[in-house]
Amino acid sequence: MQTLAHFGDGGPGPWILLFPLVWAAVVTGAVTLLRRTVRRGRGGAPWRPTVQENSPITVLGHRFASGEIDEDEYWRRLSVLDERFGRTGRGGAA
Repeated sequence: MQTLAHFGDGGPGPWILLFPLVWAAVVTGAVTLLRRTVRRGRGGAPWRPTVQENSPITVLGHRFASGEIDEDEYWRRLSVLDERFGRTGRGGAA
């Protein structure tokens, strides 16, 4: 009886059984590469939180950066916003 792994009579040999694994690795690599490329094209990785341009914390940061409010006022208002939006700590706005 002849099988795919029968190599005594010039058949393909047992290595033929590795081809499905090689193709699975190639397809998996291609899908992974495409997914990462598409994610970068949409503006960043999904695990990084996006900051809305008109969110209160962003507006506060812009006001601090432009010099409208000083550092003490920034931290005081940020602590209020952190309580309101459920964040904790001073580094929550970054």
